[in-house]
Amino acid sequence: MYTPDREQDLRWMRRALDLAALCPPAAGAYSVGAVIVGDDGTELAAGYSREADPREHAEEAALGKLSAGDPRLAGATIYSTLEPCSQRSAARTPCAQRILDAGIPRVVLAWREPSLFVDDCVGYEQLVEAGVVVVELRELAAAARDVNGHLGGLD
Repeated sequence: MYTPDREQDLRWMRRALDLAALCPPAAGAYSVGAVIVGDDGTELAAGYSREADPREHAEEAALGKLSAGDPRLAGATIYSTLEPCSQRSAARTPCAQRILDAGIPRVVLAWREPSLFVDDCVGYEQLVEAGVVVVELRELAAAARDVNGHLGGLD
């Protein structure tokens, strides 16, 4: 499993924040960036919300660039600027479940999902309960929130 030091985690999360800034703003959706890093410390895939589809989430976009069952995922870390979702309003698999299905053992996030669209996102808890190592980089939460200024009411 890829277990970088804190500086490497911060560097990859800043890459995810740069991706989040590429998201087309949407009134009913967060702007999120995600990067999947292999156990050798190289980027395997990256994505951002609404990259190819108006309902696409960042983790979904990044995972969609890799083959299902890619053996590199077993030692990978996924960096997401927002807590992976635990439920979707559309008939799509929530991102926390996608991460579990992919077998990614480590997740790094910057910001827990506020109760703007979902009253109680439990992506963090679902991942931890399934044995995934989850790291929260609270010092970058404000930057992740700032990318979502188009939503208002996030203070």
